[in-house]
Amino acid sequence: MNRLLASYIDRVLKKGSLELIDAKGRLHRFGDGTGETVRVRIKSSSAELAVFLNPELKLGEAFMDGDFVVEQGTIYDFLAVVLQNIGSGGRSFVAQAIYQARVATRRFRQWNTPFRARRNVAHHYDLDGRLYSLFLDPDQQYSCAYFETADASLEEAQVAKKRHLAAKLALGPGQKVLDIGSGWGGLGLYLAEHADIDVTGVTLSEEQHKVSNARATERGLSDRTRFLLKDYRHLATRFDRIVSVGMFEHVGVGHYREFFEQVRNLLTDDGVMVLHSIGRFDMPGETNSWIHKYIFPGGYIPALSEVLPEIERAGLKVTDIEILRLHYAETLREWRLRFMARRAEALKLYDERFCLMWEFYLAASETAFRYQDMMNFQIQFVRDQHALPMTRDYIWQAEEALRRRDNAGQRPSLKIAGE
Repeated sequence: MNRLLASYIDRVLKKGSLELIDAKGRLHRFGDGTGETVRVRIKSSSAELAVFLNPELKLGEAFMDGDFVVEQGTIYDFLAVVLQNIGSGGRSFVAQAIYQARVATRRFRQWNTPFRARRNVAHHYDLDGRLYSLFLDPDQQYSCAYFETADASLEEAQVAKKRHLAAKLALGPGQKVLDIGSGWGGLGLYLAEHADIDVTGVTLSEEQHKVSNARATERGLSDRTRFLLKDYRHLATRFDRIVSVGMFEHVGVGHYREFFEQVRNLLTDDGVMVLHSIGRFDMPGETNSWIHKYIFPGGYIPALSEVLPEIERAGLKVTDIEILRLHYAETLREWRLRFMARRAEALKLYDERFCLMWEFYLAASETAFRYQDMMNFQIQFVRDQHALPMTRDYIWQAEEALRRRDNAGQRPSLKIAGE
């Protein structure tokens, strides 16, 4: 086994039980023997070296290519035992040097012009719609759910997320609402069904654009709910309320000022926006290189220290910040278990390498939120501080009213195209 790799694992992995079979068939044991044993095999010496030099990229690639095989447990179990030991740091000296070089050059990879942004979105969101129906809730919510109780189902938690956001928007009759990055339309339709408002959603995904408008027609809401295949930067209409969920991660750090200045231009003088995004607890960094290459090209998860200054520079005023800890870990757990339960169906849509890629993506994402300082934040901001009540009571009151309405029963969601 590569001596540098063995030395590194032995140094960082102090708890748990990991067995590794190297390219020559030799068994190596790491950890203190506690917990369930995870056994993995690396099939080639070249894979051993590659994983040591650049684990953030090469581990996922080795798993996809069959050079890294989990023989006892799952890839989630392996990542969990490793990341519980090293947390968000613990890189080898070579891996740290590669990471710092990526941080220094990150603006180039996150240079998301309208053309590049649409291409990046198509890479992930214009996959066969049947893939997402394998693991998402029926409303196709592809963002962090809000688990109000420990025993809440994924479906209940996704409704709670929409309810929580709606309450923070302080909706009123006749308002015009913009949803930036509207996905398959679930949030926009929820808002339109629960309030006397007019909703416009924008997306860069052709698949999402088609499905969301079909859903609006099916629910009889197309007269006051529309979804546009359009970049938010190309809008000129002003809105009373703006919401964005799971889109800010695709903006890129070099475009934050552009984003918030455009939001300011689109908000009415007494307008309110709620921004829901993945964030990081630690300092600014860079996107995991495997995630960037295979899952979300051009994406970046920001630290609050990168976001708040740009909100201030745009002349906007932050009125509320909430940190959602571990909610995305639980969301991803549900997605991972559902995907694995229906993996055979995914294999009919794509090939084995694709299925391994998605298995790794969901497992790596979940463990990142459990052990690597990832979280979600919701920031509410305004142009005029008089736009909202002085206390937060209006949020709880609106949320409770929406909860009573939700519990009374909702219309069934239209299934995704092709399902």
